[in-house]
Amino acid sequence: MKLKEAKMTALELKETVSKYMIDTYERFDFIAETAKDMYLYDENGTGYLDFYAGIAVNSAGSCNEKVVAAIKEQAEDIIHTFNYPYTIPQARLAKLICETIGMDKIFFQSTGTEANEAMIKMARKYGIEKYGPEHYHIVTARMGFHGRTYGALSATGQPDNACQTGLKPMLPGFSYADYNNLSSFQNACNDNTIAIMIEPLQGEGGVHPATKKFMQGLRKFCDEKGMLLLLDEVQTGWCRTGEVMGFMHYGIKPDIISMAKAMGGGMPIAAICATDEVARAFSLGSHGTTYGGNPVCCAASYAQIRELLDRDLAKNAKIIGAYFMEQLTKLPKVKEVRGMGLLVGVEFDGVNAAAVKHACLDRKLLITAIGSSIIRMIPPLIATKEDCDKAVEIIEEAVCEVVKL
Repeated sequence: MKLKEAKMTALELKETVSKYMIDTYERFDFIAETAKDMYLYDENGTGYLDFYAGIAVNSAGSCNEKVVAAIKEQAEDIIHTFNYPYTIPQARLAKLICETIGMDKIFFQSTGTEANEAMIKMARKYGIEKYGPEHYHIVTARMGFHGRTYGALSATGQPDNACQTGLKPMLPGFSYADYNNLSSFQNACNDNTIAIMIEPLQGEGGVHPATKKFMQGLRKFCDEKGMLLLLDEVQTGWCRTGEVMGFMHYGIKPDIISMAKAMGGGMPIAAICATDEVARAFSLGSHGTTYGGNPVCCAASYAQIRELLDRDLAKNAKIIGAYFMEQLTKLPKVKEVRGMGLLVGVEFDGVNAAAVKHACLDRKLLITAIGSSIIRMIPPLIATKEDCDKAVEIIEEAVCEVVKL
């Protein structure tokens, strides 16, 4: 609904939000009214080059025509039902995902944090049933991020992060180890460890990709110890990193994998996939969801994933991402450019990242900041070299303004 259709001025809208909504977000001073492809448009029709893509969601572009058509068509038939009857959108999507990424079974959820909760529950139940009642310990990475519900938050190895402030104690049974450090993970495991849970690329942790040696070492170590390898691909999944899934860069396969964000094209849907053996830990009544596998969300997800695959947007992410990172190295005050595909971070030397973010916003480019010195870009995977050139130009202007060059 547009502002004029709501019969509300911009000031009235902002005052309404301030009065009634719980304030946990930094608000940008514009109203998002419409979006298309690479751009988000405000109440005046001004376009913002969107290099955040709704936090890695709009990977086939905002309001992708095939996704929109799938939503409309499905909504005319059935919008929602509980998960006892069969539905065609759910079955089609399950087949597409499992066959595409080479996993056996799938369970649908609504959000990434719910998917990670399900992954943690499945791993623990598997460990307890196979090895005994104390076999539920999971090792995750320091500076990782897995979500904001209690299990996923406890798995998040950032004990001093604001997202954990005032919420302790965390759920027991987790230990943290250093990312990209195999021996640190080995030492953090004990006789009751059932799983290692990792992101192929730490996004919130500063845009750090896992090395091939590290990931392959984790897989080998888990196999030797009879443990599970859990991969959180909520952000890295579905072509973002230059492969269909991030794990495909490493020549390994997880026991359970979580996914969300890009798979829905803007609709709230997530999932875990597991090997047949591990999936058997979930039986009748052991887990459930009201909205997971919703027919409209599944229809949207099927259309979105088909777009990502049919247009080979993983390849585009790989090519354009490499070009983008190369151009970003030419910016002033750059300490390091990191990333995979079109998940890209720039760490500056002595430059306030939040100030750069806001200077980019003033110039109608949407990016985000991590910590004091890192900016992160996660544009739609339809991005072109021209889009990247425009973003780099704006970021350069922003940096020069911030450091007064």
